[in-house]
Amino acid sequence: MGRVDKIVGVHGIGKYHYYRDAGNSVSGAAAAVRDKWDRYLHKGLTGGGPYAKERYIAEVAYYAHLLGENKDDSPRAVQSMDTGAQEVFVAWAKQLDSVGEGLTGALHRVTGWLLDRLQGNAAEFARFFCPEVAAYMTAGGEARAEARTAVAEVIRRNQPKVVIAHSLGSVVTYETLWAHPDLEVDLLITLGSPLGMRNVIFERLLPAPVNGWGARPRQVRRWINIADKDDIAAIPPGLRACFTGVDQEALVNLDWLDFHTVEKYLGCGALNDHLRPYLR
Repeated sequence: MGRVDKIVGVHGIGKYHYYRDAGNSVSGAAAAVRDKWDRYLHKGLTGGGPYAKERYIAEVAYYAHLLGENKDDSPRAVQSMDTGAQEVFVAWAKQLDSVGEGLTGALHRVTGWLLDRLQGNAAEFARFFCPEVAAYMTAGGEARAEARTAVAEVIRRNQPKVVIAHSLGSVVTYETLWAHPDLEVDLLITLGSPLGMRNVIFERLLPAPVNGWGARPRQVRRWINIADKDDIAAIPPGLRACFTGVDQEALVNLDWLDFHTVEKYLGCGALNDHLRPYLR
């Protein structure tokens, strides 16, 4: 394959178990996630060719341990979440046309009403998405600052040409790059990004949007955004309507059941043309 310009990944939701499985080791968790990203990306780049542990990803910035562990595995786990996570859940679910119109009443009652109407995959997604978004987006919270520091340290250590950020990781990466203007990146690729999600993330970003617009971090040369048309984390799937500096966008059709996983995004081939100049 030849030389690979450095690529850094930033993971999304639901990755705490890697930390636990690695004996509470951040480096062990990061290595386990990187191994999977390499395998998924290899499938996308080769169409499923033989995999001999090729290294595409220099390092995955790992921050899940800073957001806490979600120990409730029940289908209705959202009802046992704290108020902050339930508020995220309701604000997110209001944006789903099939369940979100005209919601009124007490938060807990609304949460139960929504759960009765969500399909199984959406409820499973909410179990991770809502607590982790709430934990990260808390204004002035330690987890937010520590997650940005963790991502900054990985980017600074590797000085990558490319950063691939999935799901909530795109939010952490966006804020990290704005907070650390010394971190220069040639290409930022966001996958399944909730950056534009109103009343959940967009208005609460740091730096705050100006006149309804966010912007590409100044030291990022190009920004590519890729989202599945049915990804319920990527609402809206396109970011050009609320961020300046998004150079290209691609709407993909991954899997109507498995619409948000990094495995599907990295393996779908949508990154290939963007990454080939860095795979020499």
